Formats: sequence, structure tokens, C-alpha cells
Amino acid sequence: MQKVCFMLATTFIFFLAFFHIQVEEAGAYGWGYKKNKNHEAPDIGNYQDILKEYGAYYVDDSGDKTVYLTFDNGYEQGYTDEILDVLKKEKVPATFFVTGHYVNSASELIKRMVDEGHTIGNHSYHHPDFTILTKDVMKRELETLKEAVSRVSNQSDIKYVRPPKGMFNQQTLEWAYDLGYIHVFWSLAIIDWNTDAQKGWQYAYDEVMEQIHPGAIILLHAVSEDNAKALEKIIQDLKKEGYTFKSLDDFVLQDKLTKPIYGY
Repeated sequence: MQKVCFMLATTFIFFLAFFHIQVEEAGAYGWGYKKNKNHEAPDIGNYQDILKEYGAYYVDDSGDKTVYLTFDNGYEQGYTDEILDVLKKEKVPATFFVTGHYVNSASELIKRMVDEGHTIGNHSYHHPDFTILTKDVMKRELETLKEAVSRVSNQSDIKYVRPPKGMFNQQTLEWAYDLGYIHVFWSLAIIDWNTDAQKGWQYAYDEVMEQIHPGAIILLHAVSEDNAKALEKIIQDLKKEGYTFKSLDDFVLQDKLTKPIYGY
């Protein structure tokens, strides 16, 4: 059931991602942009100002040929060890946005991620739509996940959040900001979540390489066999093209040192 729910949620994320839908009646926005293959960061329109106001990110706009790998993990399909092996071999850091179900069912993988220098991000405990929650419930979702991660690993704090289903609004950004969290969206994603419709490693490789751009925050799902098989070649070929892989911590720290602080 957890797997079905997560697949439905991620399907919804990508539906929004390519059509930039605003759900007006719910007072919510679905993260989205128009996909392009010109090796430039996608235009996110009016979202740009609201993200800046609350210190949220979707891309590194410095112009540097830097890439940030992020994975969303709602359940385990057996490929995360392989992905971690590649990251270790290539000395590439990543951020894994996880749910409560993932922490409870794959605690050894959480521990391995942290022990090998990766960062755990907050994808909420139960994977709800933040825009229909109260601030107290949203806080409980985030804090419960943080506590679960700290029980099974050496990471005691979590600073990055990725909203379930890609849903957000000004209020949820403000609440997360108040709670000390930094929203991290993405500027490059592929259709990779359906474990029953994998298209082969070449598909994953081609999609990433066609959309790549300086400063890309890449969203992948660790349940994808395609991603697991393509990851090493993606990393190696991007390095050949002059890209450097860094952690979100590197990016956020540098950004805050070089840009004015936004607030409300």
C-alpha cells in the first residue's frame, strides 16, 4: 500500500512539473516549469520571487558548471545500495529526501547514507500535501521525520525539505522558513518512478544529458532500475564535460555568503 501511495504521489509531481499548474481552488501551487533541452536552467516565472523571499532553491544560478544530485526515497526497491556504491566510487555527494516509511523500513540504508557523507533531507513523515495542513501538523510531520532519522543514524538535524507531491504555497514556504527549514525543489527531473515501466538505462542517461545545465539540482528516484544502471555513466560523462558534483551544503553556504538575505 505504501508503494502504491508513493507511486501515485510521484506521478502527480511529474504531471505538475511539466505543465506548471496552479491549483487555485486549493490555494496551492504545483512545482513546475517548461522542460527544455537548451542546457539552460528552466524558467519558473512568478515562482522565482516567492522562492527568494523565503530562502528556497531550485537551481544554482551562479553560472558555474556544478551539479547537485538529489534522490526522493519513499520506499525501497532494492537499488539504493547500487546507487550508493556508484556515489562512493565516484566520490560524489548526494541528498536523499526520505519519508517515515523509508526510515522505518530501510534504517540500515539511512545509516549508510550518513556514514558515507551524504545528507538526509526531509520529505515528511507521512507524505501529505503540506498546503492542506495546519502549521502545527506540518511541524509535527517534519519533526517526527527528523527524530526518526536521528534514531537510526548520526545525523541529528535536518535543514532541507522537499514538499510531498511538489505542492506548496506562500504559507507553507513561510512556515518552513519559520521552523528553520530550507525548501529545495529541482531544475531537472525525468519520468523514472514507475517501477513497472522502466525504459532501460539509456533512457535515463539521455534524459539527464539532454536537460543538463550549469547549477542543476537533479531529482531522481532511487526505486528506478534505469537510474541505478545509468548513474555511473551519467556522472563520468558529466565530469568529462567539466561538471563538478557538490553537496547542497556547499551551494547554500556559498549562496548565503554572496547574496543578500531575503526575508519578510
